Amino acid sequence: MRGRTVLHLAQSSEGGVATVVTDLVGGQRGSGDRVVVACAPGSRLAASAARAGAEVMQWRAVSAPGPATAAEVIGVRRIVAAVRPDLVHLHSSKAGLAGRLALRGRLPTVFQPHAWSFFAAEPGRPLYWASVRWERAASRWAHRLVCVSEAERTDGEAAGVRARYSVVPNGVDLAHFVAAGDAERSAARARLGVEPSAPLAVCVGRLHRQKGQDLLLTAWPGVGRRVPRARLALVGDGPDRASLQERAPAAVVFAGDVADPRDWYLAADLVVLPSRWEGMALAPLEAMACSCPVIVSDVPGARESLPPGHMRTGLVPPGDTRALTDAVATLLADREGCRALGKQARAHIREQHGVQRVVERLYAVYEAADREWSAGR
Repeated sequence: MRGRTVLHLAQSSEGGVATVVTDLVGGQRGSGDRVVVACAPGSRLAASAARAGAEVMQWRAVSAPGPATAAEVIGVRRIVAAVRPDLVHLHSSKAGLAGRLALRGRLPTVFQPHAWSFFAAEPGRPLYWASVRWERAASRWAHRLVCVSEAERTDGEAAGVRARYSVVPNGVDLAHFVAAGDAERSAARARLGVEPSAPLAVCVGRLHRQKGQDLLLTAWPGVGRRVPRARLALVGDGPDRASLQERAPAAVVFAGDVADPRDWYLAADLVVLPSRWEGMALAPLEAMACSCPVIVSDVPGARESLPPGHMRTGLVPPGDTRALTDAVATLLADREGCRALGKQARAHIREQHGVQRVVERLYAVYEAADREWSAGR
């Protein structure tokens, strides 16, 4: 059924989640839906969703559960009463917490974790088990639980989260993230002030333990010894910026938060994301859409995002800085090899990860959620 009212709820209103939600807004508005996005006021998501045609409402929430949760749940109830949606799509852990507590299955509900909350806690510790127990209990209040990779679903099942799962891999706006030839690469470097001939690795992501920039900085001196002119750009901001800057060598540039990382993908010879956990990271998909090869840690979703034949060059064991050093140095020293891998990567993204494909697959998920809800009334 098209022409419905869809409410997207997100506490995480920057980075990849903002991009995913905004892309969904554009596709759903183009299909005739009324789309409402409830998120942090003044955030990147608030601005980009409005540009994409959504009605934007304020929902104030913090990332961690705690004393503010009760007020956040009340805020969700007020938004739902005002919007009167046909379906609610909850994005990431806090929206999944507050939204499911507020709705308790009374409306068709889709929850998309964008990486499981329990991976942010140390295994075996009280917070880890509290997160696992919550996800197990709350699964009954989601008519569909959307994972972005089969590995993410497997991890949920292994943790005892029994749910009605659907797997919908992340997508990329192929009209925006365009293939990079020599002219596009040179122009992007000129705009960014990057030396035209320097081998350049780029890491795009929130400066946070999850994304593993600290591991990349540990590996970087070894890269510099093997590729002396190599440069590294960390694109993004976050709570770990000060500690990362303290230990970064001169060859590392902190680009800060950027509204659109496309120029960095176009300028790069290689994009690296050594995450400790993910569902399916969006930055590597965007980079590959721009004909840039990637190196990612072998966490959930990573293998599924890479083109066939890229496992040898593009995957490293999580936390293994020696393997990371070797993989990055090997590719940066072979810039022609990078170009060839980049062309293969672009073709793979065009075939498997176009954003319109994601929108259509989510419509099937919405229909299934609506049927489940109707059957349970």
